Amino acid sequence: MTDQPAVQARGLVKRYKNKTALDGVDLEVPRGTVHGLLGPNGAGKTTTVRILSTLTDADEGTAEVAGFDVRTQAREVRRRIGLTGQQTAVDDLMTARQNLTMFGWLFRLDKAAARRRADELLEVFGLTEAAARSPKKFSGGMRRRLDLAASMILAPQVLFLDEPTTGLDPAGRREVWEAVRSLAASGTTVLLTTHYLDEADKLCDRISVIDQGRNFIEDTPAGLKRRIGDERLEAVVSDPAELTRLAGVVTRVLNLQPDLEQTEARLSVAVQDGVSALTAVAAEIRAEEIDVADIGLRRPTLDEAFLHLTSRPQTTSEETR
Repeated sequence: MTDQPAVQARGLVKRYKNKTALDGVDLEVPRGTVHGLLGPNGAGKTTTVRILSTLTDADEGTAEVAGFDVRTQAREVRRRIGLTGQQTAVDDLMTARQNLTMFGWLFRLDKAAARRRADELLEVFGLTEAAARSPKKFSGGMRRRLDLAASMILAPQVLFLDEPTTGLDPAGRREVWEAVRSLAASGTTVLLTTHYLDEADKLCDRISVIDQGRNFIEDTPAGLKRRIGDERLEAVVSDPAELTRLAGVVTRVLNLQPDLEQTEARLSVAVQDGVSALTAVAAEIRAEEIDVADIGLRRPTLDEAFLHLTSRPQTTSEETR
């Protein structure tokens, strides 16, 4: 059925000794979309991917990928998915073309078909000119693109990407983003875990936020941002001692309690009608003769929405599960 979700999970539970990694995760990913899994490190994102890709069994709950049950029809699931983990799987002793050809053989393509598919993928991922070079001479972004190409040997219906740009510089991350966009445009469903929120913002059609083993919000990136206000009014005072007085002005004019950043002498508050709020506050600031170094409106970021929605801040260390 074409309207059947590419990925569907209900009530996934996974325990490791005394720790509950997943505590009832639900997930539904339409075909041909990029769906993000966001959450603090240790929230259960990688565990979810391992269950959906048949690498780990759930203790409770059910899941289907490409229309097949991950527990009872694991072989059928594996035939229809690709998986790219946090570490690249390419061999530095072979050229890029040889790497892809070898993966083709592992997937039981004959020699001619494997070479043909390797050349197709080198072109798709912009690696044709580097086909005869060893990956050890590649940039981080090029290595990652080669790794993505290897996961696409059989043109999977669903591709799982677990932190695909970890450790890459900005240029390398952009290269991978372009590759992911190309895959989605070709019809592959992508389930992406990432702790780079700008990455999720740029790539994902929808995002599920997971915290402490439970998913509690699913929305578009824009929808998640709207949950903390369409716009934020921000102001910085020249004299940090004036920050409290400025906060009093904002509270009186807008009937809203602003967030204060004492070290930067800055306040911010979510507002619905940004222009009207800015005009009213600016007029009162002039009347009170408060010296303001900067004042303006800006859209909330996905980082702010994430920190607002999750119960604990994100860290930069890798997940243990």
